[in-house]
Amino acid sequence: MSSLTIDKIHQALALHNFDTVAAQKKMLPFGSAERVLPDNAALRVGAVLLLLYCRKHEINLVLTKRCETLNSHAGQISFPGGRQEDAETLLTTALRETEEEVGIPATAVQTLGELTSIYIPPSGFLVHPFVGWYQNGGEPTFVPCENEVAEIIEVPLRTLLAPETAVSEPWDFKGREVMVPYFAIEDHKVWGATAIMLSEFVERLRIVTGTS
Repeated sequence: MSSLTIDKIHQALALHNFDTVAAQKKMLPFGSAERVLPDNAALRVGAVLLLLYCRKHEINLVLTKRCETLNSHAGQISFPGGRQEDAETLLTTALRETEEEVGIPATAVQTLGELTSIYIPPSGFLVHPFVGWYQNGGEPTFVPCENEVAEIIEVPLRTLLAPETAVSEPWDFKGREVMVPYFAIEDHKVWGATAIMLSEFVERLRIVTGTS
């Protein structure tokens, strides 16, 4: 997409008066209006990275499919990321986890900005998403962590901006039918917290690129 550049992404992340709630709501599952932090919750805090890079002359984003053997969110599609360790900044968490999960060194990533933090009720995590750019537009070589990452998924941003990528369908949830929105990427269904964060990013891009 010729109108999509790193300068445009900078602009998207710095938008004033952006309606985050409306953007996230497009991908909220089970008809939830918003995700509210519970009172007196013992939160776990983490960070993820939306890593952008150039592949075949266009900007891509990397996602991972989590291994089925993991204790939480097994088999789901996610961004590289994880739990904050003592004394490290949230950005450091996102970069460290990205290096551990997909083999991209923190020193190879230029931070572009961040998105709105999101609370994930099933795991009790408050997640802070950051956006980064790989080594001045070079093409990365991913090395997935075999204990955590079952598959690397590379997604052109033009695919995310295509209206037909965002779909919804009825799912059976605890004996009742609910409509669940998701991004249909190849044969994957990107839903839940990952889709919510991705939706904010995509809607910001729509504004600066004039796409609908």
